[in-house]
Amino acid sequence: MTEKATTRPARAFLVAAVVVVGGCSSATKGAEHTGTTLTTTTTRARASSGIASTTTRPATRATAPLPADLTGPLEVARVVDGDTIKVSGGTTIRLIGMDTPETVDPRKPVQCFGIEASRHAHALLDGQAVRLEYDASQGRFDKYGRTLAYVWMSDGRLYNEVMIREGYAHEYTYDMPYKYQARFRAAEAAAREGSLGLWSPSTCNGNTNTAVHLAPPTTAGSGRANACDPAYPTVCIPPPPPDLDCKDVRYRNFKVLAPDPHHFDGDHDSVGCES
Repeated sequence: MTEKATTRPARAFLVAAVVVVGGCSSATKGAEHTGTTLTTTTTRARASSGIASTTTRPATRATAPLPADLTGPLEVARVVDGDTIKVSGGTTIRLIGMDTPETVDPRKPVQCFGIEASRHAHALLDGQAVRLEYDASQGRFDKYGRTLAYVWMSDGRLYNEVMIREGYAHEYTYDMPYKYQARFRAAEAAAREGSLGLWSPSTCNGNTNTAVHLAPPTTAGSGRANACDPAYPTVCIPPPPPDLDCKDVRYRNFKVLAPDPHHFDGDHDSVGCES
C-alpha cells in the first residue's frame, strides 16, 4: 500500500508536467500567430487610413554577370545626344539598337522629347566610366565612321536598354538583327504600355518626328522677341554685334550652321559650345 501511495503522486506529477509543457507550447504558438495577425492588421490599418507614404522604388540594378568580352573601362568624354557619346581617346560611339529624337543633327530640327532624352543621357553618363560591347552582326563602324557598340554602365546596367525601357528612346534595327534585339523590343513594349517618356500622350505619343518650336526669349520689359541668328536654329542667340563667346550664352551642344558668326563651333562638327 505504501508503494502504491508513493507511485500515484509521482504519476500525477508527471501528468501535470506534461499538461504544463503542452500549455506553454500552445501559448507560445498562439502568441506567435497573434503577433503576425497584429502586424498584418496594423499594416492594413495604416494603408487604409492613408498613413502609409508612397514608396519610391530604387533604380533597377543588374544582377546578371557582364559579358566577358567588354572593352574598358573608358571615361565618357562627352554626351553628344541620347544615342551618341564620345569616350576617352576621342572615339565617337553610336549606340546599337536604339534611336533618340534628334537635337544636334544640322539637317533636322530638334525633335519631340529630344531635349529630355539628351538630359537623361547626361544624368546617366556624365563623369562616368563605361564598358563597350561590340556586335559582329553590325560591324565595327557606321557609314559616318562612328564606332558601333553597346554601353555598359558602371552599375552593371546596359545603357541602351535603360534608355528604351524608360521611354527616352525607340528600339532601332538599322539593317540586320542584332544581339539584344528581342530584349530591346520587349523594353520598348513595356515603355509603350506604361506611356512612359516619349510614349506619353502628353509628350509625343510615340511620334518623335514632330519638331519642337523653341520660343525665343524676350527683351526684358519690352515684350518684343530678340532677333535670333539663323546660324543657330535650335536656340535663340542674337547676331553680332557684339561678338559672343560660349561663356556669354547659357546654351550647350546646339546646332550650328554656316557661317557661324560668333564662332561657337571651333572644331567644325556643326555643334556649338560643346560641354
